[in-house]
Amino acid sequence: MKIQQRKRFTQALGAIGLAAAVTLTVGTQPVIAQNNAPDLAPMPDVKPGNAAMIELGKFFFFDSRLSGDWGVSCASCHDPKKGWGDGLALSAGYPSMEYFRNSPTVLNAKYRQRFLWDGRLDGSDAGTLVRDMLTEAHTMNMDGRLMQERLQQVPEYDALWKKWRKDDINGMRVFNVIGEFIRSLETTNAPFDKFAKGDSGAISSEAKDGYELFKGKAGCVSCHNGPIGSDGKLYNTGVPENPDVLKNPLRTITMLRHYATSGVPNYMNLRTDVGSYAITKKPKDIGKFQTAQLRDLKYTAPYMHNGMFKTLDEVVAFYNQGGGKGSVLKPLNLSASDQKALVAFLLTLSGDQVMVKDPGQPDMQVRTFGKN
Repeated sequence: MKIQQRKRFTQALGAIGLAAAVTLTVGTQPVIAQNNAPDLAPMPDVKPGNAAMIELGKFFFFDSRLSGDWGVSCASCHDPKKGWGDGLALSAGYPSMEYFRNSPTVLNAKYRQRFLWDGRLDGSDAGTLVRDMLTEAHTMNMDGRLMQERLQQVPEYDALWKKWRKDDINGMRVFNVIGEFIRSLETTNAPFDKFAKGDSGAISSEAKDGYELFKGKAGCVSCHNGPIGSDGKLYNTGVPENPDVLKNPLRTITMLRHYATSGVPNYMNLRTDVGSYAITKKPKDIGKFQTAQLRDLKYTAPYMHNGMFKTLDEVVAFYNQGGGKGSVLKPLNLSASDQKALVAFLLTLSGDQVMVKDPGQPDMQVRTFGKN
């Protein structure tokens, strides 16, 4: 069977939801028929991290002294009250700047395969994620050496640090401490997890219908799978551009700066968010963004990499039409009741709202001479 024929055959199987156990190969990549596609999974049992690091990381996460101008903290764009995002379509970013993408939730970071919408960072390295967010000019604009000196002038931080290590507060380990705190934030008590573990009454009959659509006719599970509902891969679904990126000069500047520092060819001629292409420089990656996780959607609106959809109803309707221009998706032909059931199911993936109280910022004191 020729490659294009095999592709069409596999697409046809997925479209009609056949339950045949068929595995084909296109090029070097296996293409698996729908029944063999991975399913969603309940959240794994919580495995506690390093308690001393997490306690200190919580303080650092909420401390605005970790930004260059002392004006914003990690929590400014990842607010517990807003699903650990910022509730905006496009993030505000660093003061005097405006960002050109949505601020994603940091919940369930420990289960991510990749970080950031363009997937440019390894999901196993939360410390590097924190470093990039703290030191990038358009996010927190912090010099790591200045950060270290500021934190060393806080006696409470020095005491908490000594509960973990016997050396002084220092650069990269600060990033890892915050990363450990972020990795401790997980979805808990979601109805779907109870259902997946055998409690048939944990979700409504409508949600159960939505789950069958999710796995079957809608085909969502082919990309949204595993415990957080993301395969960690990148796709072009044709999400429309957020018009404010070009209407607001500050957002345009930030986007072009990102392209410049990423080494994008002819970046000054670009006026769209090219997604993963800025990292790979491969034309096939233009417009590709990482599969969003589906956990705690109840708290994380608006949706998509640029916040273009305010509600889950809009998201499902978008996928039902086959996405937008250049999308790899095909129309799903779901009825209005099907779409409603799918939304009902997606909401069962949200658990109790994960709340962490801001512990406040301990006062700074100049350290004794000879101990700086």
